[in-house]
Amino acid sequence: MTRMNMFSANRAGYAAVRGLEEHVRSAVPEDLYEIVKLRASILNGCSFCTDMHSRDGLERGTPAAKLFGVAAWHESPHFDDRERAVLRLTDAVTRLAPEGVPDDVWDEAMLHFPEGEVGELVLAIATINVWNRIAITTRLEPMA
Repeated sequence: MTRMNMFSANRAGYAAVRGLEEHVRSAVPEDLYEIVKLRASILNGCSFCTDMHSRDGLERGTPAAKLFGVAAWHESPHFDDRERAVLRLTDAVTRLAPEGVPDDVWDEAMLHFPEGEVGELVLAIATINVWNRIAITTRLEPMA
C-alpha cells in the first residue's frame, strides 16, 4: 500500500523534480530516454516505474522484444552500438562503483555523443533514479 502522495505532501519538491524531468525529456531523444528510464528502473527494482516505462514504450511503438531485451541488454541483439553505450552508462551511473563511472564506459559514451548530449544523458539517468527512489520509498503501486 502506498505510504504517501508526494505530489500533495511536498508540492514544491515534486515540482522541482518534475521540472528536471521536463528538461531531460526535451533534451534526450525519445528512443534513448525510454530505454534509460526502463533500465534504471529495472536495476533499482522499481515496480511502478518499470511497469510505467514498459507501457510508455509500447504506446510509443517501441517493439516489445526491444523493451523485454532491456533487462538483459548485454545479450540482446536488439540494440545498436549507440544504444549499448547509453545502457552501459545507465548501468554505471545507477550503480555507482566506489571509483565512480569507469573511464571505458565514459569514453564509449563520448564516442557516440557530443559532450553536451552525454551531459543530458547523465541528467536523464539521475532524474529517473530520483523518481525510482521516490516511488520505492513511498511504495507507489503500479497502475492496474
